Amino acid sequence: MLPQNTIRPMQQHLKYIPLLALAGALTACQEVSDMRGLSEPAPLIGRASAPEGAAPGTCWDQDVTPARIETVTEQHLVTPAALDGAGRVLVPAVYRTETRQAITQERKTLWVETLCADEMTPEMVSSIQRALAARGWYQGPITGAMDRGTRIAIRRYQTPRGLNSALLSRDVARELGLIVVERPAPQNAG
Repeated sequence: MLPQNTIRPMQQHLKYIPLLALAGALTACQEVSDMRGLSEPAPLIGRASAPEGAAPGTCWDQDVTPARIETVTEQHLVTPAALDGAGRVLVPAVYRTETRQAITQERKTLWVETLCADEMTPEMVSSIQRALAARGWYQGPITGAMDRGTRIAIRRYQTPRGLNSALLSRDVARELGLIVVERPAPQNAG
């Protein structure tokens, strides 16, 4: 048995163990949520739905850009400054500060004509990676896997073309030389 003068200090320190465990758990949760914010969402390929008027046999997917909500702080004049005849300030102006949440960019849902699931083979993904690497947009290894780095490179390549999406569009695949470009049928002269 331990003497009383040893047990009491130990009991005082033991009361902090649940707090330390809680702090550790919260830190771990924070680290996981921070990592989630860095990830590029995996695209869904070959959904059954398509936009109205889509050609039969084509594959489409939606890319959703969430709304951006920011804190906006504004100063509103409550009482203007009181000036004397020479223009000197006798009483300074009074302002009220208002802070509010505002949507600075609306949520956008964009339909993207994509390659169909049967076209997205590891060989095709390797070709996408090589095509983007040749243009300086992809620096990762050629793996044939549609991973985070590949999706980020696709988004970065397509954004200047007006398509902020990690889903490779059929038009961009044509531009990269990855799929056949349909030529119009020749017209008969005469």
